[in-house]
Amino acid sequence: MSSLVIEYPLQHFLKPIRIHLWLFRTHVLPYLSRSLLRIKGISSFFCLFVLLFLLSVPLATSAQEVVANPSLAQVSVKLNALRAIFSMRLRAWPDGTPVKVFVLDDDAKVHISFSKKKLQIFPHQLRYAWDRLVYSGTGQAPTLVASEEEMRKKVAATPGAIGYLPEDLIDATVRILMVQ
Repeated sequence: MSSLVIEYPLQHFLKPIRIHLWLFRTHVLPYLSRSLLRIKGISSFFCLFVLLFLLSVPLATSAQEVVANPSLAQVSVKLNALRAIFSMRLRAWPDGTPVKVFVLDDDAKVHISFSKKKLQIFPHQLRYAWDRLVYSGTGQAPTLVASEEEMRKKVAATPGAIGYLPEDLIDATVRILMVQ
């Protein structure tokens, strides 16, 4: 009697598996092979289209670097400190100099790239933090600049200033801060 109890659940579980395997072999595999044959005829055209599309898209903007005023004594900054600076929570450098943050518009490609790649947060998260500070009356949003060139000039002219620029716009008037 005990052997019957053991065999029954085993047969009970194997029967649906056998049926599913049979259905898979007889219905699903032939359908997949027909679908793949149809796809193979389109694949060369599709690959050519994708290749032409990728070649027509301009290359991504150059890498973003964190830049600061040359009078700043610091040469590197930790990622958490950088996030705190750009979210306006860290208001002074270790030497006591007030931090002045410059940013581009939320929709600027450089700003989006900087937020995602350097700060590793989405631009809308920064905007949310800034809006919360402004509307609660506990802080200010960073200074908005109209262009990358304006950011370079403002960072170079303002003690304690920090911003971000593409590598090709960095010159001797600003200092690159290494992110650790």
